Amino acid sequence: MCFSAPASFAAGTALLVVGAATVRRARLRSELPYAWIPVLFGIQQLLEGALWLTFPDRAPLLNTVLTHAYSFFSHVLWPIYVPLAALALEAVPWRRRVLVAIATAGTAVGLYLLATLFTLPIVATVTGQHIAYESPHFYALAAMSLYLLGTCASLMFSSHARVVAFGVAAFVSAVAAYAFYATWFISVWCFFAGVLSVIVFLYFTDARRTARVRGAAPELEAR
Repeated sequence: MCFSAPASFAAGTALLVVGAATVRRARLRSELPYAWIPVLFGIQQLLEGALWLTFPDRAPLLNTVLTHAYSFFSHVLWPIYVPLAALALEAVPWRRRVLVAIATAGTAVGLYLLATLFTLPIVATVTGQHIAYESPHFYALAAMSLYLLGTCASLMFSSHARVVAFGVAAFVSAVAAYAFYATWFISVWCFFAGVLSVIVFLYFTDARRTARVRGAAPELEAR
């Protein structure tokens, strides 16, 4: 499999289209964070598409800016945002308590990785027809464990089956990306997870979700 600027731009554009349709289906404020996930993945893929155009050594400064912008999504945003989005959807008390704990862990690892973006250099290079992000930091195993807890396990603790499906798909894609593309794990997994985020749209087509929305109070409506 080969990734490239056209692949990133195509994926990003498709995700923006799907994301726009998903956001339009959100009827409650609590649904909006989850609905925005495909849009955010679309923006991330467009950033990587633009990053591809800076190789080899065409625009060093722009390369650095885009590398860090993309890394903000991959390293910082997702472990913080995903558990909070899952928490916003959740109504079951014990699941909410678990998600609060996971959101706390996800925020901790996200802030730690944000600090590393400022204190340790991150460099993007093209090797083997993929972008490799060299992002050295301490406590790599602990950080990755908390990262997966925030980005995947949080969704698996949801009471909504189609949210759980996204979490399982994201975790399986992480395992596959590491098994076959370990050197390019960040780029490849974000691509897979981005494409899989179309599963978010399926949540908004669930008849049970529609029934819950119709029974919600008018003041809870997103718009």
